[in-house]
Amino acid sequence: MGEYVDLAGVRTWYETEGAGDPLVLLHGGFCTNDTWGELRAGLSAGHRVLLPERRAHGHTPDVPGPLSYQDMADDTVAFLETVVEESAHLVGWSDGGVVALLAALARPDLVRAVVVVGANFRPSAECFVEPAMLDAMTPDGTELAFFRELYEAVAPDGAGHWPVVAAKVLDMWRTQPTLTGEDLARVEAPVLVMVGDDDMMTLEHTTALYDGIPDSRLAVVPGASHLLPLEKPAVVRQLITEHLAQEAVETMLPVRRAGPGGVGGAAA
Repeated sequence: MGEYVDLAGVRTWYETEGAGDPLVLLHGGFCTNDTWGELRAGLSAGHRVLLPERRAHGHTPDVPGPLSYQDMADDTVAFLETVVEESAHLVGWSDGGVVALLAALARPDLVRAVVVVGANFRPSAECFVEPAMLDAMTPDGTELAFFRELYEAVAPDGAGHWPVVAAKVLDMWRTQPTLTGEDLARVEAPVLVMVGDDDMMTLEHTTALYDGIPDSRLAVVPGASHLLPLEKPAVVRQLITEHLAQEAVETMLPVRRAGPGGVGGAAA
């Protein structure tokens, strides 16, 4: 069941299902809530899952001017304040992961834990395995045909507005996000960085994201692409639920997480 809420002038569509600790699912670029597939139902078995569709995506209309991750993060913070009304877990896929990180930076008091799937913290040219793929994407090209159909099916602005939205998103990918190592170091929430071993994002960029966040965990899922949540929903669900339930990481032979005692910590 879905409904609209006004978030500072952005008439935002969202859906809710399940019960328990609030978990906000943040979809990818050009996507809708339906693209979560069976993972959505799996997570709602143990959480109150809330799914907002961001400005210019799905049932939520476009707004004047360019799109930015920061504006979308501000919308997400407003959603947490207005609809969730308490701190929540954030699970963001691709663009949604960028938004989740920015929201966690802006309002650490509202974010309990974060999971980012196939996310980046720098513009596409710095993190894509094939940077030229963005140049091949056009509003009417075959590369975006699937997303165009998703948009045209539900967009309140009408199918004819697709070229405008597509151009805005592509422009955003070319120049954003622009997070630095200093920014990542300020993320207070525990973050699970998840990626497929054949993702659009380079593994080097993904490990840089993992290394940059103080309280982070890393999961590289074998035999998976940027569509990891659709390809291996059971694996993704297990990784997410374990991360959200785990307050601290304890291993038998810590290295990165070793305390002052060095490798192995006090047990060495």
